Amino acid sequence: MNENIILLEQVNKNYQQLAALQNINLKLAAGEVLGLFGHNGAGKTTMMKLILGIVKAGSGKVSVFGVDPQNKKAWSSRKKIGYLPENVSFYDQLTGFEVLTYFARLKSADKKQVPQLLEKVGLSFAENRPVKTYSKGMRQRLGLAQAFLGDPKLLLLDEPTVGLDPTATKEFYNSVDQLKSNGASIILCSHILPGIEQHIDRAMILSGGKSVALGTLSTLRNIAQLPVLIKTQGIDDALQQNKNLAGFMIDQNHLQVPESEKINVIRELMSFKKLTDLQVETPTLAQIYQYFLGNNKIDTKQEKPL
Repeated sequence: MNENIILLEQVNKNYQQLAALQNINLKLAAGEVLGLFGHNGAGKTTMMKLILGIVKAGSGKVSVFGVDPQNKKAWSSRKKIGYLPENVSFYDQLTGFEVLTYFARLKSADKKQVPQLLEKVGLSFAENRPVKTYSKGMRQRLGLAQAFLGDPKLLLLDEPTVGLDPTATKEFYNSVDQLKSNGASIILCSHILPGIEQHIDRAMILSGGKSVALGTLSTLRNIAQLPVLIKTQGIDDALQQNKNLAGFMIDQNHLQVPESEKINVIRELMSFKKLTDLQVETPTLAQIYQYFLGNNKIDTKQEKPL
């Protein structure tokens, strides 16, 4: 069993009359990437602040690297944490190089990383320019470089791809994959769902401070029972004449199939000699997200423990 870098047990957090988080349970293992999703006000940022020790839980257990983030002993472990807030803000008069050097000192990170990280996020050309001259996308890149300082073992990234162009977004996810392969645990909080699913191990969906879904995408697809779309080419009218397939047809060349029947249907289709192509589209993360937000009575206990 992998070490749990983050452990949340029955965590609750209220702001006066607002229940920001209710009975949250989570185990995040070393080298695991969790996608954290939910609408504005769902509790995502509050959860990150609890993990960082910025706010204190009203009740329940919060443990990061085996220590309560509110405990004085947690100070030493914070050097192993990288954090990118949703709204990035820096000292506008400092250059990009000076900003990263300043944060490197705060984290006791090797200052030799600064030029390397600026190059990694594509800001070498602007390293000596004041941050006030940076565009929103450039500030976001600088924020990512700051989060990557010190080779963190835990990364909390709140809307990390906002303001990034497609190339920068791809490079960002390459960095996430590399950090994961080096054993870092990562929480990715994002509203931009396309492109993220291939980089996460599990997803957690929050709504109104409650966890309405937690598990691998495969597990969540099975719970939601969202259909698989299969597109065929070359067999046309023969589909309707097949009693095993006709009931799944939504038009001449498309089948909508329950996940449990997918393999059987594909086997049946492969028996058609006129079949020239076959495309299988599993439910996307966006579809899973919409399903669980519309159905908050899901039993998330169906997820297997780590």
